[in-house]
Amino acid sequence: MSALTPSYRVAEPLNPVATKLCYAGLIPFVGGAFLSLVVWDDVHPYVVLMLAGYAAVILSFLGGIHWGMGMKGTVPSPAPFAWAAVVSCLAWIAVVMPAHAGLVIDGLLLVGCYLFDRRTYPGYGLSNWLTMRFRLTAIATLSCFLAAART
Repeated sequence: MSALTPSYRVAEPLNPVATKLCYAGLIPFVGGAFLSLVVWDDVHPYVVLMLAGYAAVILSFLGGIHWGMGMKGTVPSPAPFAWAAVVSCLAWIAVVMPAHAGLVIDGLLLVGCYLFDRRTYPGYGLSNWLTMRFRLTAIATLSCFLAAART
């Protein structure tokens, strides 16, 4: 078994409160992308900075899930801890880059997190979250790319 894939567990049903909060978490992504298209040029840098900052927070949160699961494991692998740290650091760097580049990096990191999750969630008993994670990732990524294109 790979260091990235823990032993398999039975999937639990989705928590309805967490599900609602996950979808509500798209509001800043979609709102930021929309605002990046309609605000005046002097306000635009603040809007894309807000979006990049929010993406970095979400990416750190997604990495933190693996940190927590890694700590819960009986034989801790370095992979979940390293993944969480790398994602957070790259997202932090993307915040200070020009928005046309940083938001693209954020979008690519969101896709990377989803792909990593597809590989590891089943072992944590979280495979039932992957359909929602795909939807969230698609909308958040498109929001980042749309705002980057406008920049």
